[in-house]
Amino acid sequence: MADVLLRDVRKQYGSQAVIHGVSLELRHREFIVFVGPSGCGKSTLLRMIAGLEQVSGGEISIGGRRVNDTPAGDRGIAMVFQNYALYPHMTAADNMAFGLRNIGTPRAEIDERVATAAKTLQIEHLLNRRPAQMSGGQRQRIAIGRAIVRRPDVFLFDEPLSNLDAALRVQMRVELVQLHQRLEATSIYVTHDQVEAMTMADRIVVFRDGRIEQVGTPLEVYRSPANTFVAGFMGAPKMNLLQARVVAVSPGQVEVALPGGRARLAAEGRTLAAGAPVTFGVRPEHVRPTSGEGIFRGQARAIERLGRETLLHVVGTDGATLIATDTGDSAVRLGDTVSLAIEPGHGRLFGADGMALPPATASAA
Repeated sequence: MADVLLRDVRKQYGSQAVIHGVSLELRHREFIVFVGPSGCGKSTLLRMIAGLEQVSGGEISIGGRRVNDTPAGDRGIAMVFQNYALYPHMTAADNMAFGLRNIGTPRAEIDERVATAAKTLQIEHLLNRRPAQMSGGQRQRIAIGRAIVRRPDVFLFDEPLSNLDAALRVQMRVELVQLHQRLEATSIYVTHDQVEAMTMADRIVVFRDGRIEQVGTPLEVYRSPANTFVAGFMGAPKMNLLQARVVAVSPGQVEVALPGGRARLAAEGRTLAAGAPVTFGVRPEHVRPTSGEGIFRGQARAIERLGRETLLHVVGTDGATLIATDTGDSAVRLGDTVSLAIEPGHGRLFGADGMALPPATASAA
């Protein structure tokens, strides 16, 4: 069983700490995505699991075996990089076979593994081509094939799709998930692209500044962000976050004042008092234009027409902005004054420390 277990893993460069005591259990056959902004430490942690970076503290185990001091080649892992890292003078078949030849794998077995990987990736017609004769997507398939032939227990992907165009990224996302299901290995995938995280992961691990902010399924992280950082990072567009104040607290319910109205939320508010500052969060798909008063009023400063729906960026008189969702044929024009309402049963409340108060559903008052 290729479980990956991290216990209080730390990384330090001189006096600069970049990974701060990360503990995480990754189960066999899971597809785990590490996501976070640039510089948050996700790629560094991946390289530590791979054996390409030394561990400053803590313990990494793969398949129940401590690997802190185990060379990368003996960890039972294979890594796919962002930049393909193919040898330009070798054919695709030779690139895929190179690592196996280095460890003395018999020729017949190499040929069998390369042929099997090529069939799996549908790249048999590319085996005699060199990298310069292939597109970016084809080169990335060869890099993935090079990892497959090693038959590892754990696949590591370090932003492998970031050099591809948008349409090809979508196609490759689907192919990677299908590949993971066929190979039945554990996969750890690093990206800063939240769409990749949402569409590919069994579980998402959100990082910030070398620490884990939240771990959960894509829907758990999206619907119930643990704090305002996760709420503002996950989602395209991100969750609306409005500064608010507590009006009243009753058992199981908190009423808050928003810029243009009030909202009641089913939340645990025992630590709150009337007048306390809080943050109210709501996803754009749960905010709609209304002909009534609504809870927010402002001017449409930007309009994104996406075909099926329209995103309205509405700015209030105090400078606060709410993104709302309207129909694809929305009649709103730039500069129009718009009133917005929240769909009943949606919203989330965050305390002054930025942490969510669970549970959190809201209805406009």
